[in-house]
Amino acid sequence: MKLSVIIVNYNTRDDLRLCLNALRDSLLPPEIIVVDNASSDGSREMVQAEYPEVSLIAPETNTWFCGGNNLGIAAAHGEYTLLLNPDTVPPPDALQRMTDFMDGHPDYAGVTLQLRYPSGEIQRTCSRIPTYRYLLLTQTPLQWLLPGMRRRAQTWHWYEGWQRDRDYDVEAIPGSCTLMRRTELRLNDSLLLYFPEDDLARRNAGRKFRFLASPFILHREKSATRTALATSIYFRDLLVYTRQHHGWRRAALLWLLTRPLAWGMALRWWLRRFESH
Repeated sequence: MKLSVIIVNYNTRDDLRLCLNALRDSLLPPEIIVVDNASSDGSREMVQAEYPEVSLIAPETNTWFCGGNNLGIAAAHGEYTLLLNPDTVPPPDALQRMTDFMDGHPDYAGVTLQLRYPSGEIQRTCSRIPTYRYLLLTQTPLQWLLPGMRRRAQTWHWYEGWQRDRDYDVEAIPGSCTLMRRTELRLNDSLLLYFPEDDLARRNAGRKFRFLASPFILHREKSATRTALATSIYFRDLLVYTRQHHGWRRAALLWLLTRPLAWGMALRWWLRRFESH
């Protein structure tokens, strides 16, 4: 088995159907594993009824992005494993392109493809590994107090001058499309939804990841994470990641400085809910 594709799904049935239909047209037929995180929208039943070739893992509770992908990785048989979001639509040659690259470049840790919004706009994916300074300048009120320093940190972090229109070596690739060798891929179980790609990059620091500009994959992005709970989990995962890679003292300082943003975003979600009623 050359490739296993793992899709972690949570209440994105219609997106998942489009993704699975696209994978059926792949020039490289993969093993497909869907991990459904206790969806309530009929996703599980849809997969069972319409895609008998798909291996379905259905935990009774939400194992989140990292836990769900790790369940899929443990069940996979392919030489390579591709973590793919359910809100993506890969073209027929996408999987072959990525595995061909890895076959020809055994020194690379992983590969990803260009992602585009349905409008055709190229998404800004791939970055350097975030430094603690970058986190302070972008995740706290320091972003408004020190706008010049924030802009410089962001341009460095996101590879200034690169428009994602050509192949490029990067430090971190997006969790929505990550292909690695199965034996080398496991996400951090301490994280739920956010920063797994940065954690993975840190654990593979010194090795290269490759961004391929073509073919591109359509990606609706955040179709399952536009919620107040996801916002809360973002700040939770940010602090877990910081504590593990920068120490508890720096994590404590970051927690203190992020409180205004976290509370403000929580208030915004509460007001939206109040107004809707």
